Amino acid sequence: MIHITAQQLIDEVLDPHTFQSWDETPHYGTIGDDYQAAINRAKTKSGVDEAVITGEGMISGTRVAFVLSEFTFLGGSIGAATARRIITAIHRATAEQLPLLISPSSGGTRMQEGTPAFALMVSITTAVYRHKDAHLPFIVYLRNPTTGGVMASWGSAGHITFAEPGALLGFLGPRVVELTTGKTIPAGVQQGEHLAQHGVIDGVISPKQLRAAVQKLAQVLLTPASRNRPATQQPQQNQSPISAWDAITATRRADRPGLQHLLAALGSDNVIELSGSGDGRISPAVKVALTRIANRPVVIIGQDRHHQPPHAETELGPAALRFARRGITLAHSLQIPLVSIIDTPGAELSAAAEEQAMAGSIARTLGELVDVDVPTVSVILGQGCGGGALAMLPADKVLAAAHGWLSPLPPEGASAIIYRNTAHAPAMMENQGVSAGALVSSGIIDGIIPETPDASDEPTAFINRVIDHIGQALWELETHP
Repeated sequence: MIHITAQQLIDEVLDPHTFQSWDETPHYGTIGDDYQAAINRAKTKSGVDEAVITGEGMISGTRVAFVLSEFTFLGGSIGAATARRIITAIHRATAEQLPLLISPSSGGTRMQEGTPAFALMVSITTAVYRHKDAHLPFIVYLRNPTTGGVMASWGSAGHITFAEPGALLGFLGPRVVELTTGKTIPAGVQQGEHLAQHGVIDGVISPKQLRAAVQKLAQVLLTPASRNRPATQQPQQNQSPISAWDAITATRRADRPGLQHLLAALGSDNVIELSGSGDGRISPAVKVALTRIANRPVVIIGQDRHHQPPHAETELGPAALRFARRGITLAHSLQIPLVSIIDTPGAELSAAAEEQAMAGSIARTLGELVDVDVPTVSVILGQGCGGGALAMLPADKVLAAAHGWLSPLPPEGASAIIYRNTAHAPAMMENQGVSAGALVSSGIIDGIIPETPDASDEPTAFINRVIDHIGQALWELETHP
């Protein structure tokens, strides 16, 4: 595979003639003649003076700092001088409050320098996390190949992580694994496309697409939030009475609009979806996205009922909630509001879910939502069944659609426990106070989003109303925290 050079990436991604180098002459101290000769050959071959180049440039007028590996310089390996250059650039990006784009292409530590260079991966990662502590965007673009200590430290620390098509990515390259263990890694396992499918990275894009992706991130995250009050009505406290069972029946309609409709209404140019948890877990039952609502950047974590039974096969299991927790962490790291969308027939009930700590996943998600230090809004969009719904409920402002509901168990299950049949489900739901009106009365939610008369009959108007009410809630939290 052809290696994309650092200069080619600059030419593809940055606005023309905006590149400014931050690099100073590297110093190696006292080194052997063979190592010095290797460095000299690498300089001649690559046209650069070290295995990374650093600097800044503009992407559609947005100032961005970058650290780019150059694989043709000793395989992009990281020595002490390389590490110092990376650390200095990251510190400068943090001090100047710049978003940071890092694009490694490296086999890891420079073997001529051994353990001292290897240990500097800790210092690079520390600099990255100080940058993230400043709530500045950190984007990683993995190029072919990225393995070893680079992949196992700062290469895997991005808020958002993309890879170039066909890139070899992994803890150790396949040849090293085979020579070390005597076993082979199946072909394709360490390819970027495979890792994106398993939720390890967020996608595979070309350098040309990287420019558009960074533009989109800058538009979503860096455009100043509006301080103006959204032009919308206050959430209504009282709706026309509707029985709990009628509400439950309405939310079970296959044509009822859900999370997918909400994201579509926000616009593809305004939504950046993540692929998974970042640690190898995916679930279509949950979506996590960066977007803007009421001209404010937000993270959305949402349950997609159209990817859950009875409409699809995927249940809301531990992997789904792990994915949601990545969204909570991202909102904290970027210090932007978090919006949680609840719409589930219930959490997964299976032996596999128990073995993967279903109850613990609910508890951890609850805990992180309660503890997150950004404004939070949750919306019961439709079905709010059991612990799966409760896991994503806590928020500063809790809203519900007029036909939304929240119940400890599936209605039929509750009836079966008490009466050993399902016939009593409608009466039990009324008595348990699961409907939106009852939730307002009991103080569990703060307001109701109208349906006129039912969301399924007015999908576009309903979804726009939901977005308006979320925007109003975000404004209230910002102006009256």
